[in-house]
Amino acid sequence: MTPARLRTVLLVAAAVGVAVWAVLDAREAIGGTAPPVPWTATVAVALLAVAVLASGLEVRRWVSGRRERPMDPLVAARVAVFAKAAAYAGGAMVGWFLAQAVVVLPDVVGERRTRLILALLSAAVSAGLAGAGLVVQRWCRRPPDERDDDPPIATDD
Repeated sequence: MTPARLRTVLLVAAAVGVAVWAVLDAREAIGGTAPPVPWTATVAVALLAVAVLASGLEVRRWVSGRRERPMDPLVAARVAVFAKAAAYAGGAMVGWFLAQAVVVLPDVVGERRTRLILALLSAAVSAGLAGAGLVVQRWCRRPPDERDDDPPIATDD
């Protein structure tokens, strides 16, 4: 499995942000309003970031040899996939919430100010989720085999 890269996560955030901004701007132009940004979304994303980090810690302990019980390699692989998905999902949510913030910027008064603050806070927490995914992916990498570092032995046979 190839790991998620920061550049790709940023591209996902930009693509989602531009697409969502275009849709929300068009919706407001015809008199509609964008969906609200609930505070529960921020809490849920934060809890997901904690879950990614917690699952990654066990794999990190196992890879570094500090875990007493052996770990099933399939579990470690699933954590790596979970981390990759979290990185991409976090990037997509950064784009979504930043687009929400940009749409309310021209007229920030009253309820729209609260929506701007919640959108920016949610974008920051989503960036934390993407960062947690990228970090846990790194923790899940196997250490290089010591045998791989040795040059091949030439024989005169």
